[in-house]
Amino acid sequence: MKLCKATQAALLALVLPALTACGVETVGAAATAGAIKQQEIEQGRVVQQQVQQQLKQSMDQTQQQRAEQLDQATR
Repeated sequence: MKLCKATQAALLALVLPALTACGVETVGAAATAGAIKQQEIEQGRVVQQQVQQQLKQSMDQTQQQRAEQLDQATR
């Protein structure tokens, strides 16, 4: 089936925006997913830092308690 140039141009004018819109939607969805993953990574880093600080505080407190117990035991 042969189409005249005007028909081809009309079809192209109708199909091209639809195809472009699909591509834009896909890019937009990928960008949104990427931004969400970036936020999750950043939140994970914050949680990791908090846990490390809590662990250090706990270890320091345990060490201080042991030192006090040792001091009391040697008196």
